[in-house]
Amino acid sequence: MINVNDLKPGVTFKLDNDIFVVLEAQHSKQGRGQANVKVKAKDLRSGSTTIKSFTGGEKVERAMIDKVSMDYLYNAGDSIVLMDQETFEQIEIPVEEVKWELNFLKEGLRVIVRKYESEVLDIELPANVELEVTEAPEAVKGNTAQAALKKVTLETNFVIETPLFIKEGEKVLVSTETGKYVGRA
Repeated sequence: MINVNDLKPGVTFKLDNDIFVVLEAQHSKQGRGQANVKVKAKDLRSGSTTIKSFTGGEKVERAMIDKVSMDYLYNAGDSIVLMDQETFEQIEIPVEEVKWELNFLKEGLRVIVRKYESEVLDIELPANVELEVTEAPEAVKGNTAQAALKKVTLETNFVIETPLFIKEGEKVLVSTETGKYVGRA
C-alpha cells in the first residue's frame, strides 16, 4: 500500500479495479484541517485522464507494472503484432486499444509495452518518431503574415501540417504526444 502523500508523477496505483499512472500531484493543507492530495492520473486501461482527490493519510494499492521493450512487426487487420527481442515472444493487441498509436507505428519501431500481471495495458511510443512524407502538394505561397503551412500525408497515412519547404520523400520528425511536426529528420 502507498500513502497518497507519496504519490508523484510516474507512480502507478490501483483504485476500484482500475490502474492509474500519476501525471501530476498537488498537496495542499489549510489551517488545522487535514491535508488534501489532488492527483491528475491516466487510467491505463481506458486511456482517459481524471482528477482524483484524497484526504491526507489515505492509502492506495501499488500496481506493479512491467515495462517490456518490443518491436512493432505488422498490422494484422483487427490487431497489431509486437515481438519481444529477448524471448522472441509475439503478442497481439486489438486495434481499438491503439488507435492513436497507429498513426506513428511503422515496421521495426521499438516501443515499451506496459503489462499488469499478464494483461497488456498500453504501449508507450518514443517522444518523436521519424516518418517519410508520401504525399506533399506543391507549395503555393500567397500573401501570408505568418509562416505558411501545408498538409502532407505520412507513410502511416497520418496527415500533419508542415512548413511549405517539406517535399515528398523527405523524412520528418513527428511528436507522438501532439501529432505535430517537430522538424526534419
